[in-house]
Amino acid sequence: MAVFVKTVDLGSFAAAAATLDLSGPMVGKHVRFLEERLGVRLINRTTRRQSLTDFGRAYYERCRTVLAEAEAADALAADQLSEPRGKLRVIMPVHFGRRCVAPILLELAQQYPALELDLSFSDPLADLAEDGCDLAIRTGNLEDQAGVMARRIARQRMVVCASPSYLDMHGWPRQIEDLGRHQAIIYRRSGRVVQPWLFPRNGQPALEVMPVSRLRLDDLDAIADVAAAGMGLAWLPYWLVRERIQAGALVVLLPDQPGFLYDAYALWLQTPHLPLKVRLAVDALATALPRLMT
Repeated sequence: MAVFVKTVDLGSFAAAAATLDLSGPMVGKHVRFLEERLGVRLINRTTRRQSLTDFGRAYYERCRTVLAEAEAADALAADQLSEPRGKLRVIMPVHFGRRCVAPILLELAQQYPALELDLSFSDPLADLAEDGCDLAIRTGNLEDQAGVMARRIARQRMVVCASPSYLDMHGWPRQIEDLGRHQAIIYRRSGRVVQPWLFPRNGQPALEVMPVSRLRLDDLDAIADVAAAGMGLAWLPYWLVRERIQAGALVVLLPDQPGFLYDAYALWLQTPHLPLKVRLAVDALATALPRLMT
């Protein structure tokens, strides 16, 4: 099959022979063997040219698939006997990447000295093929993309929080409806899109709340700092404010209200065989990230 496919790809027995380091007659012998076994002609031959028969064209496409799967199986077996090596290019959101994703990947690099990391921190969506990335980390809802695979690796729980000084001055919101009576610090994405606060409802779409605000920032860590300074309520991932909460700088509000969950995904280009370095990175993130979210 490999000789037949190479003959079709290169357009002649002589070219296939040169590439495969075989004699011309040996290439012809391989093709004739296939034809005799199948009982049907694959290639029409003349002294000047050769062309596929209708069956030969269909058989060629199947052979390409079979050979690709065989190569993927061999590569999978080789992976079991080797370690990840080469450059792993990953793009990820700035704060989630720096605080949660990067430490896990750096630990992986320490474990495998032949693995190189090329990490990019960027909130705008990336094009895996155009940007030459092996892996992209994204949060929130994903759009279907042809040729892109995705695996959920974590769920971020969102919480409403405020500083004790703000609550002493303005009181505590006891339910979602109370949020409208408070000032909030709002996350503004991409410089223009204001992100509403979302609250889950059983069997219904999430409730969207847009609190009153005169402060809009496009940096989550800065929002947490402003909230800790007593400037208003904030709706943030728990992992981002955990240390501030433990230190008493922020307090979680609406404790009886389940937090909205933002999913985090690893994305990669579809391929017959996922490289070992990508597979190990995704597995490491899926194992370690959930522990960082609680």
